Amino acid sequence: MQTIYFAGGCLWGVQAFVKTLPGVVATEAGRANGATGSLEGPNDGYAECVKATFDEGRVTVAELMGYFFEIIDPYSVNRQGADVGEKYRTGVYSEDPSHLRDAKAYIRARPDRDRIRVEVLPLARYVPSAEEHQNRLDKFPNDYCHIPRELMRKYLPKEQSRNSAYSSDSRWWSQSKRSKGSSHRNPIFGK
Repeated sequence: MQTIYFAGGCLWGVQAFVKTLPGVVATEAGRANGATGSLEGPNDGYAECVKATFDEGRVTVAELMGYFFEIIDPYSVNRQGADVGEKYRTGVYSEDPSHLRDAKAYIRARPDRDRIRVEVLPLARYVPSAEEHQNRLDKFPNDYCHIPRELMRKYLPKEQSRNSAYSSDSRWWSQSKRSKGSSHRNPIFGK
């Protein structure tokens, strides 16, 4: 098992999406690369993130990057959906240098690479979020999320998708229209 960290705006939706991905065996909401190890006080430079433990025999970092790019606006700085601020920046973090090389290679291979503003950095510090933020959308499916509900269900097995908290018409889901196309096309931003 290996671990990588994804920052894609509000961590509630990112965790709800990432935990459905093939090969991901565990997730935890948290904060990456802040100046302190504290959950108290103002933003200390951290990014809201999701720690993803994955089976490298079932999914690669490049594949995880493809999935991640489905839910983010990779051109935005310090903003995803209605969430604005430094803590909502996009990033990929790891303690494993090979993960960072693979993430950078994924970005370099994209035709829009010069416009992408996703930071790829070593993980300097990680702090798990408070329990109230862990699997938040499972507990409170009507809370706000910038990721469309259809995308939240995309990688769930069909039976689980029908029974998911994300299958109801909840007011918090973005109503963006999904683009048709490749499995790693961003349905929110058409990229």
